[in-house]
Amino acid sequence: MASSQSKRSAVYSSDQTAQTLSDAASRTNIEELRKSLPPDKKLMEGRQYLVRKSKRKAAYWEHYLEYLENGKLRAEYKGKGKQTELLFQPGEGDKDSEDGDGKLKYGTVNLKEVREALIHMIIVDELPFKHVEKAGFKYLMSVACPRFHIPSRTTVARDCFQLYMSEKTKLKELLKNCQRICVTTDTWTSIQRINYMCITAHFIDNDWKLHKKIINFCPISSHKGEAIGKAVEACLESSGIEDKLFTVTVDNASSNDLACAHLRKMVQRIGCVSDGKFLHIRCIAHIINLIVWDGIKEHGVCIDRVRNAVKYVKNSPARILRFKDLVQKANIESKSSLSFDVPTRWNSTYTMLDTALKFQRVFSGLSLPDGVGVKDNERPLESNDWKKVERLVVFLRGFYLLTRRISGSLYVTSNRGFFEIAAIYDMLNKWEKNVDEDFQAMAISMKKKYDKYWGNVEKMNMLIYVAAILDPHSKLLVVEITLTDMYGKEKGMKLANDVKDFSYSLFDEYRSLYSSLIPQSGQSGDPMSIDPNEDDHIGGGSDYMKSLRDRAKRLKGTGGYVRSEFERYLNEQLGAEEEEMDALSWWSINGHRFPIVSRMARDILAIPLSTVASESAFSAGGRHLDPFRSSLTPKMVQTLICTQDWLRTKGMSGVDIEENLQELEELEKDFQNNNLDDDVVYVDSMI
Repeated sequence: MASSQSKRSAVYSSDQTAQTLSDAASRTNIEELRKSLPPDKKLMEGRQYLVRKSKRKAAYWEHYLEYLENGKLRAEYKGKGKQTELLFQPGEGDKDSEDGDGKLKYGTVNLKEVREALIHMIIVDELPFKHVEKAGFKYLMSVACPRFHIPSRTTVARDCFQLYMSEKTKLKELLKNCQRICVTTDTWTSIQRINYMCITAHFIDNDWKLHKKIINFCPISSHKGEAIGKAVEACLESSGIEDKLFTVTVDNASSNDLACAHLRKMVQRIGCVSDGKFLHIRCIAHIINLIVWDGIKEHGVCIDRVRNAVKYVKNSPARILRFKDLVQKANIESKSSLSFDVPTRWNSTYTMLDTALKFQRVFSGLSLPDGVGVKDNERPLESNDWKKVERLVVFLRGFYLLTRRISGSLYVTSNRGFFEIAAIYDMLNKWEKNVDEDFQAMAISMKKKYDKYWGNVEKMNMLIYVAAILDPHSKLLVVEITLTDMYGKEKGMKLANDVKDFSYSLFDEYRSLYSSLIPQSGQSGDPMSIDPNEDDHIGGGSDYMKSLRDRAKRLKGTGGYVRSEFERYLNEQLGAEEEEMDALSWWSINGHRFPIVSRMARDILAIPLSTVASESAFSAGGRHLDPFRSSLTPKMVQTLICTQDWLRTKGMSGVDIEENLQELEELEKDFQNNNLDDDVVYVDSMI
């Protein structure tokens, strides 16, 4: 029985008096009651059992016996085991309370559901199959559900694969009903030297909900572009969605250029939007990564010194205690804890520098290694180093926040891409004019890398601009203003006109694809309205009017007629309430008024600007596939990775094996206050 029920025994009031209940119990035929019980169930001697003339309506009463105890009506479980009370469901809004009002719940344990929940736990929590054979788990189940027969690890593996096949069928059905998909992909080599590729599909459904689903996690022959392209093509074909491919977001490796070229040929054979010209989307987060590293590489020494100082403190429990003591004496109220960085990920380097800077005074009170034999980049930080760190933190903060914004996979990012690129351009221009020489040097170095990828806006994927236009909060006007701010009025307006022309041509293409959705009469914005009954009143002009009607009918099948829908969208102003809506919410309400433009928005807003959705399958917080999964066969790795992604509910974070350091520190304080750590001794000769 759950502990949450220990405070509320199953005592139930009745309309009958205690005497009436006692009389009813005395009339109960005990022998007849025994015959109705399961073979292994026995009645307790001396207990006043009660059998009603009319059965209770609730189904769960079939599994319970009623009896009297001290004049109160109680219930006893008919089944085998220790369950002797009815279960309660928590009261509404009181899910975690033990004292809230509850209601009766059907109490039979479904062993099939328990087994399904076990398989769900193994997959979602990344547990090894042999977890079910561990002593601790067996003991837990013997207490929680003694009737449950724990399956072997072989059976668990088989159940996982069956669940994978079941969920894969559901995914295929979901993909079949989507309009188009945008794909992110990335490759990785396991510790077994097996090359894997993760393919993630992004799409917006008919209810304007954004989906992110891993559609394959499979071994590939090599990291070469042709091999990647063929593998993606095979994956799409096996899922029956090769004709739905819209874009592919990848990093800037040359092999990905070849892969996208291969996929472009595939979609051209099948048929696609804009002949696949804009299929290749470059990962913005990866480009930002390259830009930032070009800016901070000149400050490698001071970064190494911070990294070494953090490592020195965190490598010893005694030093950590000494560090905490100095923090208290310095009256530093920051709740941040020192953190290591991953040298290949500058955002983690920024977090390390930002945190260390808050404890600058504390580091000066530690005896960090120095002297002969200590490398220059491992010496204690000097005042000039801390000044550089302070500037670096200010410099990197903007890029750090920007990267977080465009790396999301649970909300649309394509509508932000162009404006984030413009923000970087604005930041670098300002820093190039800064009086601080370090800022200038970093900004100039970063601007060169920026120009390599985004300096020529004509070479950028045009869908990035259209995505901004399809955000009802910006539309074409904000794009025009941004371009003129970046490149001046003359060049900016020329670029804006190019973007406008492309947007209209794309609308015409979608109109031809979905012409059946265009209203044939009574459409808002119709260039003319002709009453057929007016023929009798126009006299000699009847031939002319007839020709006008014919031209109007022809226009109904061309962009000249339907384009008014796009113009209506561009010119419509948002209401006060709509200003607070995100893009998808707005389209879910207003999409029916723009049947063609909404088709464009459903495809283009789904484009991911970062490959993070794929990379997260390999690494979460710097963690690669654990040794258990790395030791499995490629097919079983595919089974676990894909099924885990499909089972996770939206917003559920990945598995994090690291404890929250701040919570542990608070827990340690409780131990100290209650004298629970008297036997713990820390020894360190270098404090």
